[in-house]
Amino acid sequence: MHIPLLDLKAQYDSIKQELDQAVHRVIESQKFILGPDVESCETAVAQYCKTRFACGISSGTDALIIALMCENIGTGHEVITSPYTFFATAGSIARVGATPVFVDIDPDTYNLAPDQIQKKITAKTKAIMPVHLYGQVADMDPIVSIAKKHQLTVIEDACQAIGAEYKGKRAGSIGDYGCFSFFPSKNLGCFGDGGIVVTNDEDRAKKLKMLRAHGSSPKYYHPLIGGNFRLDSIQAAVITVKIKYLDGWSNKRQENAQYYERLFIESGMVKKVPLSLPETKTNRHIFNQFIIRVPKRDELITFLKEKTIGCEIYYPLPLHVQECFRYLGYREGDFPESEKAAKETIAIPIYPELEKPQMEYVVNSFKTFYGI
Repeated sequence: MHIPLLDLKAQYDSIKQELDQAVHRVIESQKFILGPDVESCETAVAQYCKTRFACGISSGTDALIIALMCENIGTGHEVITSPYTFFATAGSIARVGATPVFVDIDPDTYNLAPDQIQKKITAKTKAIMPVHLYGQVADMDPIVSIAKKHQLTVIEDACQAIGAEYKGKRAGSIGDYGCFSFFPSKNLGCFGDGGIVVTNDEDRAKKLKMLRAHGSSPKYYHPLIGGNFRLDSIQAAVITVKIKYLDGWSNKRQENAQYYERLFIESGMVKKVPLSLPETKTNRHIFNQFIIRVPKRDELITFLKEKTIGCEIYYPLPLHVQECFRYLGYREGDFPESEKAAKETIAIPIYPELEKPQMEYVVNSFKTFYGI
């Protein structure tokens, strides 16, 4: 049985006619950059995230960069974030000239550990960038409290967490900015690169829209130096169609996660191997990935691929030990939980169209590998 890590074709086939019509309509209009489709997308995403404003951006990475630019964060400034995340989190901080300052993660949620933030704050600290990794919101109450105490900006890297909730609040709506990615593999993905920034602050929303168009307002008049961070109309049209289905897809991911949990527990592997399943008991986890902590991880991956089961490591090398960040002065051992997660975790298929027999095949393959 062949089971891919993600099956985008299955999702496309389920709403093909609607998506094709939306793309064709943009082509017929010949309005490819910004315009009414982007405005409709921004309205839909702001409503979904329960924020006042949204600004369509060219990618999730650029969403993080433009949020930092909007706060005038750059050379001589520090931004506190996680070393266990996709590269763009810290990469965006470095791109604007600021210094990433890392804090280790909570071993259960893989998100930033709030109790380690305070000791990293200096006179140079300007922002905290928590990551809502794998579809679960970080513990935001203490993070926001610390930020307010020190007058710091909170930029939520919510690129994997659209629709996730923390104490009834949607990801992206809790801090000063929420940054999302529409990369095709995300729970809400477009047909290329795309992203968006949400905020509840009108002045920030206006500045974001200036910065994404080279700092211009009106056209050809530039009170600011921005960049070319515009979301194109085809991607916006795709998102506007897909967002109507997002809660249904997220619910199906949650159902699949619950079924996996039942299968793994009933198999005895949780205790006998042992392996650790995702922490799912609090808030709304939307499972952008389904992450398991396992022994013999690399050998297991080889075995699963032989069984034609898609799997992946997110992420094999924490950012503090990446070659490009050597100048920061961190060493292996500085963030033990991040390093442990990088060595022990594996992602298995969780997409909405996954069928129960496929999940059973995945779990039975685990059982075979571990001799249970």
